[in-house]
Amino acid sequence: MARLCAALLATSTLACATPPAHDDVSTDTLGLVGAWRSTLRFESGVFANIQDLEFMYVFNVGGTMTESSNYDGAPPVPPAYGVWRNVGPGEYEAKYEYYATRAPTGVKELTGGGGWLPSGRGVFVERIRVFAGGDSFTSTLRYDALDLAGRPLPGGGEAVGSAGRIRI
Repeated sequence: MARLCAALLATSTLACATPPAHDDVSTDTLGLVGAWRSTLRFESGVFANIQDLEFMYVFNVGGTMTESSNYDGAPPVPPAYGVWRNVGPGEYEAKYEYYATRAPTGVKELTGGGGWLPSGRGVFVERIRVFAGGDSFTSTLRYDALDLAGRPLPGGGEAVGSAGRIRI
């Protein structure tokens, strides 16, 4: 009886153990999960004149994500944060937002603690298709600019992108 109880205790302990980390799982089976570097070409809107726009993404297990661009410092803005979901075999949709800032209007505002104050936010909705093998994707993207009250501003646009998975 004691051996049976010990065996049941050991079995139940193993069943409650923490699942293995994703390090031993091929990223091909995880779809979009991981880090990516993308080049984007806006066909319209405020970003259409930028010829070298790049995004870096991290898509997390559970559906959250972070994006940063090579233009986050012009003007200074934080990374974008958002969510993503699978919408079909190899197809995903992501929605992410960042806070926009406005330039100080003068030295007095800058030295008086005003700095780069909030001016609204930007919203991206991106449709992503991951290629077989899981190391690259193409995407289409819609950008909308919103003011502090959430009203649309001029300058939104459409883009196409292509990305590669970042690997060690």
